[in-house]
Amino acid sequence: MGGKTPEHEISLISGREVVRNIDTKKYEVLPVVISRNGKSWRLTSPQKLLSLPDPSTIKDLKTELVRAGYKDVQGIDQMSKVGADVVFIAMHGPYGEDGTVQGMLDLAGVKYTGSGVAASAIGMDKLLFRKLLKSEGIPIPKFVAVEKNKDYEKIFKVLGNFPYFVKPHNQGSSVGASIVKNQEDLEKALNLAFKYSNITLVDEYILGKEITCGILGNEASIALPLVEIIPKNEFFDYDSKYTESGTQEIIPARVPKSLTKEIQRIALKVYKILGCKGFARVDFILRNNKFPVVLEINTIPGLTPMSLLPKAAKKAGFSYSELLDKIVNYAIE
Repeated sequence: MGGKTPEHEISLISGREVVRNIDTKKYEVLPVVISRNGKSWRLTSPQKLLSLPDPSTIKDLKTELVRAGYKDVQGIDQMSKVGADVVFIAMHGPYGEDGTVQGMLDLAGVKYTGSGVAASAIGMDKLLFRKLLKSEGIPIPKFVAVEKNKDYEKIFKVLGNFPYFVKPHNQGSSVGASIVKNQEDLEKALNLAFKYSNITLVDEYILGKEITCGILGNEASIALPLVEIIPKNEFFDYDSKYTESGTQEIIPARVPKSLTKEIQRIALKVYKILGCKGFARVDFILRNNKFPVVLEINTIPGLTPMSLLPKAAKKAGFSYSELLDKIVNYAIE
């Protein structure tokens, strides 16, 4: 958990929830917190980790959650006397969700939760992801990819008039994302997005319900009940996702059964096209509340108390502990 990502705190919250809820009768849990610069890997105890302050209250970007009662880890084999059977990856965003840590674990011959290198890398790169989906005939938003310090007149030619939706091509949790309603907003939104990436996606603005579909499994995967998202802010941004009162979720989503099945079918198809494993979440917007458009996939969706995958799993009859058990078993499988 943790790591070199703008989603550092969210990863810590996800990681702590995994530690808090995993079945300790089945598993010996070895929490490893990676520092903000990625250089320090600190092994601590579950008890010590859970007694530390809430990561969401950390405002100083230089503050590390684990500062005492730990040992530095120099290699996977040092985590315990017998090494690690499975690494549960609770790292969101760059270096955790993009195939980087997955490649390291593959090289070390250690099993891990979630998707492999290729699926993780494609899922994280929204531009590559959309190109793949377009080639497979799956509906995506009309968009323009804009490079830093390049002319963006093409935006107006392709998308027409405002509003637009702007976001970096390689971040999660709506980091650096904005709705744009005029020229001044566009300048600000592009500057914000370029802080995180040299390539920014400018989407057409689609009006309609926001829906997400969780997926569990490897080859024999299943779609969870749909979640309808009603953010308190203008869109499902970072604050809406991780503030307890930031959004309202309706499970199952208020859409007809036939549309529910269609959304789940598309989500499963996307999951299989990428070659995902274990678990993921596919986000949609319904054009005119009728036609599903795929926005992105999260190959390591949030596991915080506010996150959508655990809520959907609960509706399907799985407790948080049972959900974690399934994810670990998929990794072993």
